[in-house]
Amino acid sequence: MTFTKTTEQSSKYDHLEKMSVQELLFNINQEDQTVPLAVAKAMPSIEALVTQIVAKMKLGGRLFYIGAGTSGRLGIVDASECPPTFGVPFDLVNGIIAGGDKAIRRAVENAEDNTTQAWIDLQEYNINSDDVVVGIAASGTTPYVIGGLQACNENNIITGSISCNAESPLSQTATFPIEVIVGPEFVTGSSRMKAGTAQKLVLNMISTATMIQLGKVKGNKMVDMQLSNTKLVDRGVKMIMSEIPVSYEEGSQLLSQLGSVRKAVDFYQQQKN
Repeated sequence: MTFTKTTEQSSKYDHLEKMSVQELLFNINQEDQTVPLAVAKAMPSIEALVTQIVAKMKLGGRLFYIGAGTSGRLGIVDASECPPTFGVPFDLVNGIIAGGDKAIRRAVENAEDNTTQAWIDLQEYNINSDDVVVGIAASGTTPYVIGGLQACNENNIITGSISCNAESPLSQTATFPIEVIVGPEFVTGSSRMKAGTAQKLVLNMISTATMIQLGKVKGNKMVDMQLSNTKLVDRGVKMIMSEIPVSYEEGSQLLSQLGSVRKAVDFYQQQKN
């Protein structure tokens, strides 16, 4: 297998320290604009993985992200946003990072090099063949992630991956690999930049498309979102007003009484019928 880490090749730019702030920002932005185009090329692979996730979740399965460093943190961010956005249980989408929760804020030395720890971490969640595990690693070589997917494969658990190098060991391990080839970073090897942006875009697509397929969005609105602050309550009332002919006060009362936009709208329509 021929494998080249394009994410670690030398930047197309040099003498960065001699650039003005304007030049630095312009050139970073120029590089960032290439990321969505790279994601677009990976659409068939993204679709294949999402299709599997939706099918498993309809059977009661869960989604797990595993990663190290920036990749692990991105998985945790995506997983943690699903309950408030879509009103799903907190354990439906899970993010696991090498080194445990303390690694979210500070790097844990050598955690990503452990080939067996990811499977140990997954077993704490009673991982099973109804679930899907997606490994995230910009380089596609992180031992923690590869080892985790290998163990999942051996236990009949569907695996996916998100990486930014072609034909990486991670892609060779995952059943449904996604490769977003973003090329060299603006700062050589700093894969928190374009690679991190690409991973975030793909994660947005995976979780959002999955939740829509599971019926957690109506029209274009987050009708099951958690009403956890004043801003979201106000947004919820306005959603209700856009769906049924009620005043702000009536919508607020319905929302307070029933606890979600979906339930409020359904209740009103049932009463009218």
